[in-house]
Amino acid sequence: MTAELLMNHTLQDIARTSSRLHGTLSWVGMEGIALPLKVAGHTLAGRASAGVSLDDRQARGIHMSRLYLALAALEHQQLTLGTVRQILNTFLASHEDLSQQAFLELAGDALLNRPALISPLAGWKTYPFTLRCRLGPDGFDAELSLSVGYSSTCPCSAALARQLIQQAFAEDFTDMPVSREAVHAWLGSEQGILATPHSQRSQAHVTVRLADGENDLPLLALVDKVEHALGTALQTAVKRIDEQAFALANGQNLMFCEDAARRLHHTLSQHSFLSGFALKVVHAESLHAHDAVARSEWNWRSLP
Repeated sequence: MTAELLMNHTLQDIARTSSRLHGTLSWVGMEGIALPLKVAGHTLAGRASAGVSLDDRQARGIHMSRLYLALAALEHQQLTLGTVRQILNTFLASHEDLSQQAFLELAGDALLNRPALISPLAGWKTYPFTLRCRLGPDGFDAELSLSVGYSSTCPCSAALARQLIQQAFAEDFTDMPVSREAVHAWLGSEQGILATPHSQRSQAHVTVRLADGENDLPLLALVDKVEHALGTALQTAVKRIDEQAFALANGQNLMFCEDAARRLHHTLSQHSFLSGFALKVVHAESLHAHDAVARSEWNWRSLP
């Protein structure tokens, strides 16, 4: 059969035939769809999961190709909640007799340029994120998940290190006069700072439910708020002055995982672009072979 005959040939739509077993399904669609996403001014390799509910008890299936083609709207414009809502409306319009709810999940690694603490250097960091949205009879819901890396220095370890330094100072200056110059020299020697507190690379995992009426995706704003609350965001390109500033920030922001979780809870609960959140902080212990973890929630219900 030639291509021309195939083009003019009427094809049967099996999805419109009746199912042998009747019943509704809460979600039918596709997962792991590759597509470009424009986030924070840059194009990244994204992944999508798209689906609708199957509310016609007798219908055999949905039209997955219609969902796939509707995602093309994301290729050439910045990712916003308004765009996602339009796509979900397209999902429902193309399944008018079959579905009452539409779902879209988008994920990727946002690429952000972050400045050094003091010097004019800057570098790129990735921030894994997931945007989950639903549109149905009850309206539009959206939640944004984000992971942010930071450094955490243990308060207990810092106290123990200070105690050892005090003991060493008392031993070294037992029988000699103490001058400002002598103390200054001692503190700058390896003998003076004979113990240091342990710190670890840590992760904050935050999921927020976005408030009604939001159009822009507040990913950059959320990153800034999380990093500001913790005070010790991971760095990219640095000079020695930045490394020293980072050491200072860690020394002035000693925190257990409980402290980090409380800081984030307080910060997130103050902002109007979200109406609820769940957070988890993970301190990958450098002392132990296990992680220290804390969680917190406020006005939280996760999307199904």
